[in-house]
Amino acid sequence: MSNLERDPAEVLVGDDPVVLDAPVEILEPREVPLGGPRAMNVRRTLPQRRRSLIGGWCFIDHYGPDDVSATGGMRVPPHPHTGLQTVSWLFEGEIEHRDSVGSHAMVRPGELNLMTAGRGISHSEVSTPGTTRLHGVQLWVALPDASRATEPFFEHHVPVSGRLGDAEVRTFVGWLAGSGTDATVFSPLVGAELLLRTAGEVVVPLDPSFEHGVLVDAGDVTVAGADVPRAHLAYLPPGCDTVTITAGDGGARLVLLGGEPLGEQIVMWWNFIGRSHEDIVQYRSEWMRDVIDDEDEHGRFGVVAGYDGRPLPAPELPTVRLKPRG
Repeated sequence: MSNLERDPAEVLVGDDPVVLDAPVEILEPREVPLGGPRAMNVRRTLPQRRRSLIGGWCFIDHYGPDDVSATGGMRVPPHPHTGLQTVSWLFEGEIEHRDSVGSHAMVRPGELNLMTAGRGISHSEVSTPGTTRLHGVQLWVALPDASRATEPFFEHHVPVSGRLGDAEVRTFVGWLAGSGTDATVFSPLVGAELLLRTAGEVVVPLDPSFEHGVLVDAGDVTVAGADVPRAHLAYLPPGCDTVTITAGDGGARLVLLGGEPLGEQIVMWWNFIGRSHEDIVQYRSEWMRDVIDDEDEHGRFGVVAGYDGRPLPAPELPTVRLKPRG
């Protein structure tokens, strides 16, 4: 999914650490429209000023359940990415994915679509005509510096279900409770959906070298004793080897994300991740010249075949220099 903000904030990572006043830090979402006259809104919990990364996870958009007849669904024109992986995970609906390395695939509930942008890729995302409700998460992973110039590629995986206490588990990145995939990652990560169909409790084993986030999709939930409202993200620092999650009447659905702290400075602006102001300027310039102005279909970002419409122009760069701190 593209970041469709017309004035995207510069995200600076590697600055001062966040000092926690409690074992669990609660991050609030902000509403971001995807654009258009009937804009579909998403709830974004990463990045934000209080925290920009959980392991390599750097972007969390949570959307739905949306009535597509009211919101218009999802229609994101071809747009670029660099230095990251997109992780698409649906609870309801179907999205058609096309990209510039020739991939054409459907995103469906319980199935992982993973796109590695590496040195550069472009793609489109459109909800299918048969979709009446759209509900899921769109996630990005920042690639470590040593891997960010890798050639782009696309993968599709279907994780088997596992069980952990009262929870059904579908692990789409890494492994948890006998569920997982062999999805390609470039830093240690885990990503899983946990579903409690009724009131219950689950004690989730954690890698203590990871930091973790628990996103509440639905239900009355406590994480390590802290109440976490719907669409909010509970952050757990490294050092935790388990976390207890409880669901009230009606059950709950959660997304668990974790990874080793990236330990690198990055600059994330619009749909690009780089390491310097010059990186971002170059990526934007190539996108506008090669794709928007149709000057080089064999350039860094290629062409998305089969999409009926024009690609998405980049916003204007801010007037200040983009710099990582530290």
